[in-house]
Amino acid sequence: MNELGKNSVALLTIDEGSEGQRIDNYLLKLLKGVPKSHIYRMLRKGEVRANKKRVDATYRLAPGDIVRVPPVQTARREPASLQPASARLAHCTLFEDSALLVINKPSGMAVHGGSGISRGVIEQLRLERPELKFLELAHRLDRETSGVLLLAKKRSALVKLHEAMREGAMDKFYFALVKGGWTDARRHVRLPLFKYLTAEGERRVSVREDGQAAHTIFSLQRKWAGLSLLEAELKTGRTHQIRVHLSHLGFPIAGDDKYGDFSWNRELQRQGLKRMFLHAHRAVIRHPLTGETLTLEAPLPQELERFLQSLEQSGHAQTI
Repeated sequence: MNELGKNSVALLTIDEGSEGQRIDNYLLKLLKGVPKSHIYRMLRKGEVRANKKRVDATYRLAPGDIVRVPPVQTARREPASLQPASARLAHCTLFEDSALLVINKPSGMAVHGGSGISRGVIEQLRLERPELKFLELAHRLDRETSGVLLLAKKRSALVKLHEAMREGAMDKFYFALVKGGWTDARRHVRLPLFKYLTAEGERRVSVREDGQAAHTIFSLQRKWAGLSLLEAELKTGRTHQIRVHLSHLGFPIAGDDKYGDFSWNRELQRQGLKRMFLHAHRAVIRHPLTGETLTLEAPLPQELERFLQSLEQSGHAQTI
């Protein structure tokens, strides 16, 4: 067993990285491997204290708090190893300051581990940047989607980012290559989305009247014979929103292995497109601490840029 205070009480001083966090969530993260029921039992019995006083699970931590943690055993974990240098994310940084880290997430990498994925973006960055006492995802991108991904380096920044997203104060723009000839220069799509699990336990989304409200604005960028490049602006942030809206309308995204045209995807692979063509290319948001407007842009990945160039060279481009 690996132990935090196995034989003695631990007194931990809270820094600004944990400011505002509930003490139960702090302990769950600190004492990985300890059953949740045991942590709540310690809180109920008063074995965990803040500034020498009993606190319940909802107590929110403040910088300088002294938290008493009783002797407890946690499951031993083997030290995690870094990915090879070529697979690390340091070279993906788009913006960084004391509150934010913004990266250009590669396609094929989940934002966090789970469901058979041992390590995602957040786990990898914590390994690469051990000096950061606090680092959390501000939002998510699908595994096969590349582009702008925001992470918070302070809890106060995370709270403000989440508030901005709930209020629709973050503008997110994606490029999507779709099958078919899109005709509208700009189209508002409002179709409710319903989440469900397949018989195999896989998460899926469909358009359904009793789903959650979802709003996407699509703008036509370029057309080729049988293909259209769209910019999608998210007005809501539902799971798989862009992919499902486009598939439902009859314009599946190139390379989409969940909602796309599978036989067409195989043909695209033979033409050189090995991934889904969906890229979060721009996000606009006020800085969570300074209020300054930030425009964060991620260039189109080389493999997508090359595929567009091949379309241009085919001589089938159409004016719009």
